[in-house]
Amino acid sequence: MIPETWIEHRRVEDNELLGYLRPVDETGSWYIPVTVFGYALGDPTDEHDARQTLESVGLSYLADQWWLTLDGRAEPISVQIVEASPDRLLVKNVDFGYEADIGTLFALGVPEDGRLRRR
Repeated sequence: MIPETWIEHRRVEDNELLGYLRPVDETGSWYIPVTVFGYALGDPTDEHDARQTLESVGLSYLADQWWLTLDGRAEPISVQIVEASPDRLLVKNVDFGYEADIGTLFALGVPEDGRLRRR
């Protein structure tokens, strides 16, 4: 679940949630722009630049290829996002080298815990 201290950022045209501004500290002067599921899209910056990052990226990250680190496996596997929301992240296996079937689903916690990274 996304923390209440994170600030929603919505696209003006259609009110679509693009992501959040995650406060770096209690001062409220630095933020990290993050996806709807909490993955960092940039380094700490001021509010304006963090919002600009979310605007420029939009929801394109949903179509990206991702690596998922699994417990007990040395190499990450390639996955695609199937569903992403502030409450849930669902990805599917697209890695032919992984022992499970193509399309195997993995439900991940939100905010994302560091097991997922962009390819």
